[in-house]
Amino acid sequence: MSDQPLIMLAAGGTGGHLFPAEALGVALMKRGARVRLVTDSRALRFSGLFSRDMMDVVPSETVRGRTPWALARTGAVLAAGGLKALALMLRQKPKAVVGFGGYPTLPPLLAAKLLGIPTVIHDSNAVLGRANRLLSSRVSAIATSLPGVLDRDPALAEKNTITGTPMRPAILAAAAVPYASPDTTGPLRLLVVGGSQGARIMADIVPPAIEKLDPALWRRLSLVQQVRAEDMERVRAVYDRLGIKAELAPFFPDLPVRLASAHLVVSRSGAGTVAELAAIGRPSILVPLPGAIDQDQFANAGVLDKAGGAIRIAQNDFTPERLAADISALAAEPARLTAMAGNARAVGRLDAAERLADLAAKVAGL
Repeated sequence: MSDQPLIMLAAGGTGGHLFPAEALGVALMKRGARVRLVTDSRALRFSGLFSRDMMDVVPSETVRGRTPWALARTGAVLAAGGLKALALMLRQKPKAVVGFGGYPTLPPLLAAKLLGIPTVIHDSNAVLGRANRLLSSRVSAIATSLPGVLDRDPALAEKNTITGTPMRPAILAAAAVPYASPDTTGPLRLLVVGGSQGARIMADIVPPAIEKLDPALWRRLSLVQQVRAEDMERVRAVYDRLGIKAELAPFFPDLPVRLASAHLVVSRSGAGTVAELAAIGRPSILVPLPGAIDQDQFANAGVLDKAGGAIRIAQNDFTPERLAADISALAAEPARLTAMAGNARAVGRLDAAERLADLAAKVAGL
């Protein structure tokens, strides 16, 4: 095994960062490379390609405030992470390091830069994330999921390759399942998710929206909803009162299968979610997380909205009345849902992992 070239992957400890890293890892291992993951402690709760003996946890910290104390604390933790990452790079001697965003990527990517190790960053968003923006001028190559991300910066655009977002095997399997258009009298399978930590807004808005639907539609609904534990009782009470067939849980480990079986998805618009909806080809109502400095979720949702694969609703406009109206309209027009599924699928890239593996191998000199 030690004779195989090592490519180190660096990612923040959330699914949106880890899943593309896992997909690239699978592609690289098929080519005979070894992979290791540098991340933070949050990643330890995820199962998948990276077993504990393939992971290195490096201290990192997100900028959580602008006070001198908060900035000093962040700087101190990142400095400690940088020293640990330097030692890790010297010991492991990777041929290249590929980062997938999040502040945990700063120590390993900067350590690699100091040691002259080739580096790549990948960003799934329609705008570069903050950590990737900090790294963009320092890395050997940049991979983006969507066109136009770096159009306003010619120097960075010269280093850019559009690869798409690498999809883990479970998503590729789900993408092979064709969209089953509903009819106006049969079941309507609605999936409601809110990101890796859930979203209170979905618990606040979706149940009263369902209550406003025509009772005939209640009988058709098959509802799966991600609900945080603290919201579970009140959400379940509404659906039980209405007689809605609903499966509720804080987390669905088989989410790709559930995406594939859904007729309509209501969701936040994180980069990973949008990429997976596009890869599988499922119509959606997307509610971007408000308040982000770079409005990345609003931009992500805009890609599918512009393509005709989704309806984007700003959170201020996401009311029970608006959601009920949209669900009712779509349920009455199966052909529109089918068209949205096809439009979303046209945006997806199923070969993104291979494209990114090509770039990583080129940068690593393999």
